[in-house]
Amino acid sequence: MFKSVNQLDDPLRLLDNPLTCPGLFYATPAIDGVISRIRIPGGILTSQQVRIVADYATNFGGSDKNVYVTNRANLQVRGIRGTETALITLRSVGLAGIPEIDHIRNIMASPTAGIDKHELIDTRYLVRELDEYICSHKELGGLSAKFSVAFDGGGKVSVCQQPNEITFAAIKKNTSIYFHLLIGGEATNILLEPEKCIFVVAALAQVYLNEVDITEKRKPRLKKLFQEKGLSKTLEQAQKYLPFSLNVSNKTFPLNKNTNYHLGAHSQRQKGYSYIGVVLPLGKLNTNQLYNLASLVDSYGSSVLRFTPWQNIIIPDIKNEFIPEVQEHIENLGLHWSANHIYSGLVACTGNKGCASSATDTKGDALALAEYLQQHITLDIPVKIHFTGCSKSCAYHGQTDITLLGAQKSEDNTITEGYQVFVGSKEVYSFVNRTILPKVILRLLQGYETQHCLNAGGIG
Repeated sequence: MFKSVNQLDDPLRLLDNPLTCPGLFYATPAIDGVISRIRIPGGILTSQQVRIVADYATNFGGSDKNVYVTNRANLQVRGIRGTETALITLRSVGLAGIPEIDHIRNIMASPTAGIDKHELIDTRYLVRELDEYICSHKELGGLSAKFSVAFDGGGKVSVCQQPNEITFAAIKKNTSIYFHLLIGGEATNILLEPEKCIFVVAALAQVYLNEVDITEKRKPRLKKLFQEKGLSKTLEQAQKYLPFSLNVSNKTFPLNKNTNYHLGAHSQRQKGYSYIGVVLPLGKLNTNQLYNLASLVDSYGSSVLRFTPWQNIIIPDIKNEFIPEVQEHIENLGLHWSANHIYSGLVACTGNKGCASSATDTKGDALALAEYLQQHITLDIPVKIHFTGCSKSCAYHGQTDITLLGAQKSEDNTITEGYQVFVGSKEVYSFVNRTILPKVILRLLQGYETQHCLNAGGIG
């Protein structure tokens, strides 16, 4: 296992990775070099931090000099050359925590927290409080790298459907706001006042730590452990570590069903202001775009940029009269803001250029598909298309309209890359050669345009 920060000769030195998830303090190798992941609780960065990230990618990243937004609103830089100077640079703006807890998954919240007109509660302060708690309790380093917490404020842009082991979903009861507790996606029928949420995370974490061998490299997920133990037993044990009683209601509470309606321009709860959701091509930003976005939010916004779990970005706090001007600047950067743009629903995992588990070059094939579709079709509404190189589905865990699962065929000692094609949950092609995939997907989309229907499971 890794040493504690007090035992390290150099607390900013990169270590061999004993875990599976990338971080800043763990050298996670990939085919294209070491991956560096920067945790951004709640997905919010200041313009100063954005510039430092761009410097980090420029000075220490691989040949492509790009930054990638992940499906937890982290940032990744690939091909990193880890040095003491690199980590000191990030730490200077609060972007490098401590080694013990660096592997824990990013705290998730709606990227429109505090600006969503429909939200019940602004969850940003809860994200900050939980992050401070985690960073000040090094014993939490014994948690699984998959340990994940989300706060949903009940607004139009919801994270309730995102996979998390602990979710707090805001609801309104009478005139008061509470959080509905979910564990591993399973409803507990427990309502909590906002000030009790951090206590509950700490108690559930302690129950987990009591049950696992913290020296193991691959620990079970908290979700799996609690499912085996049973929900009632889990809550009974958590109660021992709480200064208040967990009251289970007989009533069930509906989850926030809103989805990621964040692209394009939307009015904020602050009168006279709007935010713009920007589409990123497969979550990728080059350093020139990052530097320019930092300047853009300084000039037109509040010097803040928000990253989303859907691998896009949001520019908040723009005066309404400047919206067309900002949209023009976005387009000049080679980016897009329309929710109907092909990239708005296109997601791909790293692919076999960076991951040994992938059967195909998912990112390259996704880019080829996007280029082809832009030349041949205009979408009326967003369509979610997910490229995944293997069944682990790292890039996207929700339901999509079209899923493309990487596969290989071997004939005459020649390996051919292709995809299983699913519409919703139904397989429609067992194998499509990657070279003809764009034409096949175009036919599917044209069939949808003709039928003008979209069922709950995907394109009808």
